[in-house]
Amino acid sequence: MIAIVDYGMGNLRSVQKAFEYLGYDAAIVSNADELRSASHIVLPGVGAFKDAMQSLNDSGLVGVIKDEVSKGKPFLGICLGMQMLFDKSFEDGEHIGLGLIKGEVVRFNTSLKVPHIGWNEVDIKKRTALFDGVSDKNFYFVHSFHAAGCDVDEVETTCIYDYEFVSSVNKGNIWGVQFHPEKSGDTGLKLLANFANFRK
Repeated sequence: MIAIVDYGMGNLRSVQKAFEYLGYDAAIVSNADELRSASHIVLPGVGAFKDAMQSLNDSGLVGVIKDEVSKGKPFLGICLGMQMLFDKSFEDGEHIGLGLIKGEVVRFNTSLKVPHIGWNEVDIKKRTALFDGVSDKNFYFVHSFHAAGCDVDEVETTCIYDYEFVSSVNKGNIWGVQFHPEKSGDTGLKLLANFANFRK
């Protein structure tokens, strides 16, 4: 079972429907036992970093997530869920993240319209199981902040919006994608299927 973490924020149902369309058992979960029994964990998210981290901390699931990830359970953070993987964010102040991947989250420094909304092409820097067989590299984005200061070896893809930014990361069994695979057509579905099929 793929556990989609419910901490009171995020596009949970659309992510669940995408996995179900692909034929996978996916459940929206909010307790520790369900997370521990799941084969994979997905952390979706939309909204503000501070509120999301507060809600996740209040849920009591932060420790469980870190424990399960440390055991090698496949983990995918989507959009704000990716940003929460990092050490901290500078959205409306400075706020601590999960610290699972090195880096910080900063606002786009550009004269272009922010948020960055719409389809954009990613550049694959390293191809892990998540991008296996993915040929079309266009994904759908909606975000005003992006990751910075990442270890180069943990950057899976980058994207251009006035300048190059990190659009996905990988560290072992942990992935984060800034784009929305559940809104990215067949290409996004292929990526979600790759994640669901991943075994350590």
